[in-house]
Amino acid sequence: MFDSLTDKFSSILGKLRFKTRITEKNIRDACEEVRVALLEADVNYAVAREFVKTVAAQAVGFEVIKGVDPAQQFIKIVHDELVHLLGATDGTIHFRPKGVTVIMMAGLQGSGKTTTCAKLARLVKSHGRHPLLVAADVQRPAAIQQLIKMGELVETPVHTEGQGDPVRICRNAVKAASKQGLDTVILDTAGRLHVDDDLMRELEEISAATLPSELFLVVDAMVGQDAVNSAKEFNDRLEISGVILTKLDGDARGGSALSVKAVTGKPIKFAGLGEKIDQLEEFHSDRMAGRILGMGDIVSLVEKAQDTIDQEEALKMQERLLSAQFTMDDMLTQFRQVRKMGSMKDTLSMIPGMSQMTGGAAIDDRDFARYEAILSSMTPDERTHPEVIRASRANRIAKGSGTSPADVSNIIKQYREMKKLFSGKGKLAGMFGGLLGNMGIKLPKGKRGKAGMGAAPGMGGGAAPMAGPSKERRKELRDRRKKERRNKRRKR
Repeated sequence: MFDSLTDKFSSILGKLRFKTRITEKNIRDACEEVRVALLEADVNYAVAREFVKTVAAQAVGFEVIKGVDPAQQFIKIVHDELVHLLGATDGTIHFRPKGVTVIMMAGLQGSGKTTTCAKLARLVKSHGRHPLLVAADVQRPAAIQQLIKMGELVETPVHTEGQGDPVRICRNAVKAASKQGLDTVILDTAGRLHVDDDLMRELEEISAATLPSELFLVVDAMVGQDAVNSAKEFNDRLEISGVILTKLDGDARGGSALSVKAVTGKPIKFAGLGEKIDQLEEFHSDRMAGRILGMGDIVSLVEKAQDTIDQEEALKMQERLLSAQFTMDDMLTQFRQVRKMGSMKDTLSMIPGMSQMTGGAAIDDRDFARYEAILSSMTPDERTHPEVIRASRANRIAKGSGTSPADVSNIIKQYREMKKLFSGKGKLAGMFGGLLGNMGIKLPKGKRGKAGMGAAPGMGGGAAPMAGPSKERRKELRDRRKKERRNKRRKR
């Protein structure tokens, strides 16, 4: 998600860091690069032009705050303007205090509308609501069967009348929900390959017949500018109340997310970040802006961890890790818990600075599946005492997991390095201690190490941009360069 844009912004902002002062020429050059980066990410031309114009006007006139790197002030301006461009965070659904709340879903064919209906049903159920899914897409083959299957996944009833009149189906569904004591109706309407009069007329009739409290437009983020153009046409005819962006995890550019709010004037309510039924999240503009700028999204990471990881078990594991009692059994449990959080690439992208640390290297979830297979192929005794694993055992484990003996040796090596890094005095121990603290878990005193995550630059304090390398790191780099210069002189 936003991979290309994040890389471009990192490059642009990297050039500004370590400059002793920011001049008008610096700002002009940086803004031109920002404009090109936005256009390459498929951001609407008019939106990109206005964005750069606003950033330049603010940046040229800002006063340098004493003790603050001017480049970081520029980053803050870009961040705040991105937040403004993405719109205010508004994930609320306006439920009727009495009677049945109708949520109408509209969008082009292939936008992921049917799947999103089921995801939304799961979401409203988490708020204590009792939804009914309505199969009103009688145009697309197998759409009805797909919704029935999705309804089973989220344990939600589906109202269907076959290939009938969609307006009548929706009207009957609202009546049926009232009789069954259900309080929320989600209408899965038909789409087309493009916006046409027949489609819009049908949607207008459904809206008039059911009077929806919310009319969400489902937009495929991978379509780019076509998604923005169709969103504008839908909004002109239907007066949508919000947008749900789908397939954000599959779009390296993400330009439509930056354009759709500006073009329609309607908030992005939710974002689909994967195919799984639980991968529909409230859209947070400030968090998204941070991820675009490579600043991470530690709040979403903590929320995801809270939802998927047993906090009591996490505390026990961290205590074992920091007291040198961590075994490969614990490592296997940790792999399984982390994989519950979804794609490792997306999870790691939420950690500030991780993209720079990994150097943009591809992260393959299949590697973690392979590691889990290796650990599962070991006996309990081998996981507790990996030192007993010699060539014959490694061959057996490799054969059982469908890997190679080298892979087995590699994971044992990683385990030993991990155990060493997470010793009570290690910095990584402090990072995880801080992360658990943000989750409401308190580690025993003396177990946090020296650098808690909460105190790390850019990881706390709301939307403040992530700082560059620390003073110690800059000094280390300067000393290294001096040493290299001395060695060169000696060689001469």
